[in-house]
Amino acid sequence: MSNIVVVNNKQHHLVKIESSVDVLLVGAGIMSTTFAMFLTILEPTWKIHIYERLDEPARESSNVWNNAGTGHAAFCELNYTQYNYKDCSVDISKAVAVNEAFEMSRQFWAYLVQTKALNNPSSFINNVPHMSFVWGEENVSFLKKRFQALQSSILFSGMMYSEDFQQIHKWVPLIINGRNVSQKIAVTRMEMGTDINFGALTQQLLSELKKSLNFKLYLQHDVYRIKHSFDKTWDIHIIDRCHSQKKCVRSNYVFIGAGGKSISLLQSSGVPEVRGYAGFPVGGQFLVTRNKKIVAQHLAKVYGKAPVNAPPMSVPHIDTRILDGNKILLFGPFATFSSKFLKYGSWLDLFHSLNKHNLIPIFQAGIDNFDLLRYLISQLIMSDMQRIDALREYYPEVNSSDWTLVKAGQRVQIIKRNNEERGILQFGTEVISSNDGTLSALLGASPGASTVVSIILELLRTMFNSKINSDSWKNIIIDMIPSYTRKLDGNIALLNKIRRYTCNVLELNYMEATDSKNMGKNGY
Repeated sequence: MSNIVVVNNKQHHLVKIESSVDVLLVGAGIMSTTFAMFLTILEPTWKIHIYERLDEPARESSNVWNNAGTGHAAFCELNYTQYNYKDCSVDISKAVAVNEAFEMSRQFWAYLVQTKALNNPSSFINNVPHMSFVWGEENVSFLKKRFQALQSSILFSGMMYSEDFQQIHKWVPLIINGRNVSQKIAVTRMEMGTDINFGALTQQLLSELKKSLNFKLYLQHDVYRIKHSFDKTWDIHIIDRCHSQKKCVRSNYVFIGAGGKSISLLQSSGVPEVRGYAGFPVGGQFLVTRNKKIVAQHLAKVYGKAPVNAPPMSVPHIDTRILDGNKILLFGPFATFSSKFLKYGSWLDLFHSLNKHNLIPIFQAGIDNFDLLRYLISQLIMSDMQRIDALREYYPEVNSSDWTLVKAGQRVQIIKRNNEERGILQFGTEVISSNDGTLSALLGASPGASTVVSIILELLRTMFNSKINSDSWKNIIIDMIPSYTRKLDGNIALLNKIRRYTCNVLELNYMEATDSKNMGKNGY
């Protein structure tokens, strides 16, 4: 039997502690490895552990096949700009915020390349133009208004707009060849868009982290429970699958970056902040071609409009991907459903996450999103030919024999109570933290990986508030992220300085931003 200690008139069972650390991170994906890199730079003497349930890091959402690899900068994603039907205006605030966040990520990666922590930038980031593509009078009108609205921000300087078939053909011939010339179409194009291999980036980060004597990565170690200890630290209960044994590690701080499993682990901690939260799992599939003749006709990430009542992550797009130096084309996603919260998870994940606190919010969200459920059902019963027909809208001359269907990763969307205490389905990412800030978890999905540095800075402010405001930490962070504490939007001198620096170091094409009054000249 375990020993018992009484603290504040409560009995606490003492468990055998295998080791103690300063910070423990769950999941070896882009989030945890980036967080570990930040902490190693800021506090080199801290003991930091990452525990990963699989036999390799970055096999879930960070894996190159489990995401679209788009450096989400809001250049092409139409769901980041909301259209107001009442006054026919376009709200670009989210697009600006996402772009600012992505610029922070690029600065951090550039810093790591300069300090030799990362090498060969083209192994994880490459220029691929970002484009939006629509057809039909109503959609063309929206895209034009979106383009015009974005001109008010210098972050989108250099964006081009066209409705001309010949011009669009020069950019993306695959989309135009075989298309009816009477069809009303429009595109926007941003040359400085990127394709990112987050799996390769994660692997490089881990290679550098392993050089530190205070860092340890444990693979095939499954965290199954997190509990507050009597001394206000955290006891992390782990199954060591290599040796088929259980162990417990004590940590002062815990970050759960375990993708879809984060919500279950957060629930196991017992923190009241997670009450009412639930997860809604959605998977995806993509059509892929490696045919070099087809791939040669398309160098872009082309995003369209999501179908009515479809979730934002279902936005159809035909993308150039660069994997280990080789180009392929990918089209999708096509939604799938599974009760798994992870691609390599359990069919019982969804059911294990249900409790008395989140059943009502789930039920309410289901009622309010019945059209979404109907959309998902329609996706699940799609035939192979129907998927090819969807691709044909973007690639008129498609031949089904050139394309194969691949399974992508699982995403768990957030269900939570709103201000009216009603359950809602929320897209995007959210950080949930304990009241004392010693435990945090990241829930949700896109734009996640692309805005990783912005998310880590939020975690630092929550978990280490006194330190992040200290001169020592602040000066180091400014070295890593020169625009830290400053906004790029509206500061053209700073924006150009930062982009010139990151593009030079990351070996990307640089585009000088111009005054917003002249930006329209870059367009149509």
